[in-house]
Amino acid sequence: MRNFLIPLAVLSLSLGGCSASHEPGTAEMSAQEAAPAAPAKDSADAAQAEPLTVDDAAKATQAGEQAPRAPQIAYTYTYGFRIAGEAIAPLQRRHTDLCERKGPHVCRIIAMSNSGGEGDYGSGTLELDVAADKARAFTGELERVAKDADGKPVSAAIAGEDLSKQIVDTQARLRARILLRDRLMEILQTRKGSVAELVEAERGVAQVNEEIDQAQSWLAEMRGRVDFSRVTVNYSSAAPGAGGFMSPIRSALGSLGAILGAVIAGLIVVLTALIPIAALLVAILWAVRRIRRFRAASASAITVGEMTDAQAGPDNP
Repeated sequence: MRNFLIPLAVLSLSLGGCSASHEPGTAEMSAQEAAPAAPAKDSADAAQAEPLTVDDAAKATQAGEQAPRAPQIAYTYTYGFRIAGEAIAPLQRRHTDLCERKGPHVCRIIAMSNSGGEGDYGSGTLELDVAADKARAFTGELERVAKDADGKPVSAAIAGEDLSKQIVDTQARLRARILLRDRLMEILQTRKGSVAELVEAERGVAQVNEEIDQAQSWLAEMRGRVDFSRVTVNYSSAAPGAGGFMSPIRSALGSLGAILGAVIAGLIVVLTALIPIAALLVAILWAVRRIRRFRAASASAITVGEMTDAQAGPDNP
């Protein structure tokens, strides 16, 4: 049993190293799969075969890579239309209605936004996911709808990312992990080995199942990107218009509220700063006046005393 577990441990380490170098950064689904996953029957038969070795995994991977496969390319389409600012929102609605009529199996709305500025200026964006085999025809319909609304195409771009190698690598890793899981499950089902070996096998099954789920998620995401192309439509008017004679007047009236608010805010700030200063000045003036009154009272008392002494002097021989 220990001799049987050694190849499994070696395989797990080697596959873990391979997976670190072949993990896809992005993922998608594909209308045409690069290669079908190993059937359940093959997994069951593999569970009854001889112990898995590194050579077996390498041969399986090489066989998968040598099979002819169709290119798995994820396309993105970007289009730009120039149209009057007030017509952007209606054109967006017409484009989204066109997408919804196709159904979710052909077209899906991902995001939509629009904004208007001064005069006739405005802009907007619409993001769609369209079935790859119908994307070119659908973009042609978008262009026709835009022309019917007096929109002018100003930009168009198509970009593709080849995901063939990432899909093939992920499929090979997934097949090897499924085979390793079946071997570990066989150990647990037969209950052969010591308690420590069975506990280690259970931990191995949990880790391998997590890696299988992750690989399946990557594969589904990559196939999704191949199956559905991302279509981005940008809308814009010519430029922010001057607006003619009334434009400055409208601009001034529009900013009137902001100007009054700024003036009132400035007054509040000034008053807030002046109140403590004014209170300090009032206190200083009050103190000065009190001091002056005290000095004046003292001077008057001294003068009266002197006058009294002067009058009393002649009366006393």
